[in-house]
Amino acid sequence: MKDAIILGIESSCDDTSASVVAGCKLLSNVIASQAVHSAYGGVVPELASRAHQQNIVPVVKQAIEKAGIGMKDIDAIGFTRGPGLLGSLLVGNGFAKGLSISLGIPLVEVNHLQAHVLAHFLYEEGESHESPNFPYLCLLVSGGNSQIIVVRSPFDMEVMGQTIDDAAGEAFDKCAKVMGLGYPGGPVINRLATEGNPKAFSFARPRVPGLDYSFSGLKTSFLYTLRDELAKNPNFVEERRADLAASLQYTVIEILMSKLRLASKQLGVKRVALAGGVSANTGLRAAFEAHRDRYGWQIFIPKFAYTTDNAAMVAVTAYFKYKAGDFCPLNLPPFARVTV
Repeated sequence: MKDAIILGIESSCDDTSASVVAGCKLLSNVIASQAVHSAYGGVVPELASRAHQQNIVPVVKQAIEKAGIGMKDIDAIGFTRGPGLLGSLLVGNGFAKGLSISLGIPLVEVNHLQAHVLAHFLYEEGESHESPNFPYLCLLVSGGNSQIIVVRSPFDMEVMGQTIDDAAGEAFDKCAKVMGLGYPGGPVINRLATEGNPKAFSFARPRVPGLDYSFSGLKTSFLYTLRDELAKNPNFVEERRADLAASLQYTVIEILMSKLRLASKQLGVKRVALAGGVSANTGLRAAFEAHRDRYGWQIFIPKFAYTTDNAAMVAVTAYFKYKAGDFCPLNLPPFARVTV
């Protein structure tokens, strides 16, 4: 029996993406990004939703063509219902529902955060690939979320710890902004960190009980360091930019990994995965590899193509739900906020 073919649609923020999978095998993944937001220092919701309207038809068309299939071959449509920007989500939701009606095929709603977690089950033709066995831990880190999740099945995920204020990616972006590095700041911090000394500066680390995170104190500490040093040397940021980036990145990673180690110990789970936009950070990836060697973890690090918002992860999540017969009615509205 052949695997079901799923068309996935992702429009939660500023990337319009469509993907086709056959089971967990990726047939195509097309992403249209929006460069316009860099001029504003962040995503402008109105501009994002307008761009989705322009991009969604050609992106879906290209994904289907690249997959080498026709519309009649699609068994179901998976779409990101939320969380995300409501205006952006409405575009993807509306298109998916309309296409579902026109083709007479089931509709599957997908939680964007769960999709990041399940991206590890994707594989491409001819590649060597290992998916995590259940249960496993997943560190989900992005501009809007920092969570430790225990994944017992594709349908059973529990948040064990999460940020009580800023997310790790948000801390990167905001600190980069005060350094004049532009938006998004995370990739620039990552690049500069490779040139700097991670022990050059010491920033505050939160004392939050349990497995929860906090990054607001780190952000404030970083800001005060800049303020004090600039009072002594107006060229401080320019002269020490790489050291600042390396020290900031080192501290964020230490905060993330300390709680992840605690979760692994408490739950007795050594299968540990990484997901979300910040999973592209090379320092964080290196930390995972170091923990594998030191603590005997079995680690799962996503391909760079699956770290950003993409429809491939939406399609594979929809595939699991399709197999379980978990379809959604047409009247379900999108949602802006939720946890897994």
